[in-house]
Amino acid sequence: MGAAAIDVVNAWYYRQMALWAGLFRKSELELEYWERVRALRPRDTGTLAAIANRRAAQGDRHGAIAVLEHSVQVDPGVAHAWFNLGFLRQELGEHEAACEAFERAVALDPKLDRAWYGKGLSLVKLGRVDDAVVALKKVVELQPMSPYGFYQLAHAYHRLGQADRVVGIVRRLSKFEPKVALQLERETGVHAGIEDPFDPGAGTARRGS
Repeated sequence: MGAAAIDVVNAWYYRQMALWAGLFRKSELELEYWERVRALRPRDTGTLAAIANRRAAQGDRHGAIAVLEHSVQVDPGVAHAWFNLGFLRQELGEHEAACEAFERAVALDPKLDRAWYGKGLSLVKLGRVDDAVVALKKVVELQPMSPYGFYQLAHAYHRLGQADRVVGIVRRLSKFEPKVALQLERETGVHAGIEDPFDPGAGTARRGS
């Protein structure tokens, strides 16, 4: 068996060992085996993603970012690598860099709602609320039944003084996420005229008024 064939077998073996170590929550051993795979397959973006995820899980965000930076250099066409890079940058408060990574992610995959969401959050932190609204509107278009995008979009509108839009979102959320709708009412101070389904006296009081 030639050296190339041996490398193929070893890479396969190390990958299996890494997966088994992950199943048994042996994080250090898992990382060790992924690094062995990386030594044999340094341009394999799947391996780089696994190493970055493991480093991030261990709290080594800077180490994870370094691996992801290498990954997007090896193959800049992987949307999830750009998203993960943006997410970690965002966690470190590096919102300009996070936005750049999220933009690369959605350019590759316009339906990657998590990247639009991350971009929206970082834009808010940068004070670019109008731009954040554009990103967050994309989130609710892609995920019309998820409350998170609506929640952040409502707060963005509130920052812009557009109370009527906040009211519209609260009323829409009340149809499928009433707890979030009520929370938004409390946090923004808008009055959308919705009843609290968790208050047994709300309906009675309203009917008797």
